[in-house]
Amino acid sequence: MDWLQLAKDAMPVLIQGAGLTLFFAIIAMVLGLVLGFVVALARVARIPLLSQLMAFYVSAMRGTPLLVQIFVIYYGLPSVGIEFEPVTAGVLALTLNVAAYLSESLRGAIAGVDRGQWDAALSLGLSWWQGMRFVVAPQALRLAVPSLANSLISLIKDTSLVSVITVSELMMTTKDLIAQTFQPLPLYLMAAAIYWVLSALFEQVQKRVEVKLQRAYQR
Repeated sequence: MDWLQLAKDAMPVLIQGAGLTLFFAIIAMVLGLVLGFVVALARVARIPLLSQLMAFYVSAMRGTPLLVQIFVIYYGLPSVGIEFEPVTAGVLALTLNVAAYLSESLRGAIAGVDRGQWDAALSLGLSWWQGMRFVVAPQALRLAVPSLANSLISLIKDTSLVSVITVSELMMTTKDLIAQTFQPLPLYLMAAAIYWVLSALFEQVQKRVEVKLQRAYQR
């Protein structure tokens, strides 16, 4: 089969799979940011017991492969009566995994805010939580943007692992096309190009966000 004709026939199907990949990445990133921020706050605030539990969670998520986590959630949990649809299991696994990394990025960014900012917030009569919300967190976010963006780009590529639970994202779609056409090289190259384009787009978003936050900080 001619490569150009193959690309013409396969690209619409691959783009459809890329749409699900993008869905997984964005949903997991949003949920992961929320969970990661909660985990980071619990550890920074050193809440008894909770901070230890969060530290264990982060260690477990970062210390085990994402593929194993997907298998545990989708194939393992049904044995104890907890069962998820493939899409739900995929989103849950990606969210729990990326949240652990994001929490460390946010925790490091919070630690990077000058101690004088904390003192200034407390001197104004703000509580610890108010100081975090209005003074420290906005500055920490600016510091954390490069690391957060890097996690999102990695997440886009990690979505390929949910193909093992029959989710028709980009990689699963590519495998199905290969089974039909017996053309692995061009199809894998097309899939790689789509992943690259998605990553490049988010790199541009990262740069714009960094510039915007930097301008806001300088005002």
